[in-house]
Amino acid sequence: MSTNTIKMLQQRNLDVEVSCFEDKLQISPSKQNKENSHHIKAKTCDMSDLIKMLHKVEIQSSQQGDQIEIEQDSTPKKQIQQGKTCRYIPLRSGQKQTLIEEFQYLEMEDENQEPQKGSDYKDQGNVSLKDIYKMHVFGQPLQNEQLHWESKNIFRFNDNTPQKRNILQDINPSVLETYNNLIEYREQFQNNQDYQYSHRKINKVPFKVLDAPQLQDDFYLNLIDWSSQNVLSVALQSCVYLWSAYNNRVTKFCDFGNNDVVCSLIWNPMGNQLAIGTNSGEIHIYDQEKMKRMQIIEGHSARVGSLAWSGHTLCSGSKDRSIILHDPRQKKQTGKFEGHKQEVCGLKWSPDEQQLASGGNDNKLFVWRIGSQIPLAKFSQHQAAVKAIAWSPHRHGLLSSGGGTADRTIRFFNTLTTQQLDWIDTGSQVCNLMFSKNVNEFVSTHGYSMNQIVCWKYPTLQKVTTLMGHTSRVLFLAMSPDGETIVTGAGDETLRFWNAFPKKEAAQPINTILLPQMIR
Repeated sequence: MSTNTIKMLQQRNLDVEVSCFEDKLQISPSKQNKENSHHIKAKTCDMSDLIKMLHKVEIQSSQQGDQIEIEQDSTPKKQIQQGKTCRYIPLRSGQKQTLIEEFQYLEMEDENQEPQKGSDYKDQGNVSLKDIYKMHVFGQPLQNEQLHWESKNIFRFNDNTPQKRNILQDINPSVLETYNNLIEYREQFQNNQDYQYSHRKINKVPFKVLDAPQLQDDFYLNLIDWSSQNVLSVALQSCVYLWSAYNNRVTKFCDFGNNDVVCSLIWNPMGNQLAIGTNSGEIHIYDQEKMKRMQIIEGHSARVGSLAWSGHTLCSGSKDRSIILHDPRQKKQTGKFEGHKQEVCGLKWSPDEQQLASGGNDNKLFVWRIGSQIPLAKFSQHQAAVKAIAWSPHRHGLLSSGGGTADRTIRFFNTLTTQQLDWIDTGSQVCNLMFSKNVNEFVSTHGYSMNQIVCWKYPTLQKVTTLMGHTSRVLFLAMSPDGETIVTGAGDETLRFWNAFPKKEAAQPINTILLPQMIR
């Protein structure tokens, strides 16, 4: 193709995708804009007509050399007016075309068309949304003359050039206002916290993996917990080990030998005492600094598979189907709940420490209050054992629970109204649930059949990410004190650390007449 042909074809380089962009913006146009829109629609044509015209130009250029005469044929114009398509679809087969070559065909059409009458802006260039789009995206100046590429990089642009500032003064005010509103909306949407959280990058590979030999593969046990002092405790058969996040050191904390097996453990809120439930039904309380046992609590006749500590009250759930409340300071029992018909495998205190949720192997979820022997609420929607229980720190009275293999659902309840709010089928056994401390999201760990870890958004219940890596049921879950890291334990005898949640934003200072801004 000759040089003159290329110059003639380069005039229509940008209108295709821009017209599609403009069509998607539903704007109530003025009379002048309506005329401009009709003028734009008349420019489009079928792909077959464009290819025929291209072949005609190429044949003439090969016969006559550099001197090309484009015949004014009325037949293609009639076909263009009768075309029903409103979009230009580039040819994908038969010819190899670049982006610039595809745009060049439509440039020839506009040269042969006369401008519409009655347009006040025809001498100024008929600046429209597509022209603004070309200026900001493709870096092209807004003018009525021939458009030339400033750079081969079509995504290179500079919004601070004096030329563009002068051109913006001549733009149709209604079009410019619409464009500015779209830009402002986009910036507000991208700065929104929900948008940033949903688009944050979560590493799907654990940043640390620790071996945990003899970690029991038992759904009804709770064998790991992370203290407020950033120390992780792990129970391996009859031994308990501590891992410090500060120095990455592992310490053997206690050993029951052949006399007993650890079935559950939990740190107190201060992080200086560790309660350990055993297979014999005893509860041992150890001092973390002295690494010495302080007392032994009795009361259960079977293994203690779940523990929950709130303030100075320690409650324990056992295979004997009872829940006992203890006060370690006074070394006495302060209460007892009986309602489950099978083993109690899940216990969780509410954030305000006023309600206790318990899940059992009888597929029931109960909510208790201290001082009352009758449950405040009974939920029986699950079809399998309820071990996974979590309270939301972001919404008062919101309780979530997960069912075992035969159920596979996560359900949400309002304990104030005792109504079920929502539920979702996860497709796998739900082993653990935990709400994030920093954002309104929660994490669930699963067993059969995918052994996955899933981060969810609440209340939309949309998946943020799915973490894979364990080759066995992910039975145990704990969270770091800052709420950013979770650790999971599975029957594959490994502990995996994941960066699952973002950092907590700094609290905004409160300035009132009752609270001085500075203290002398």
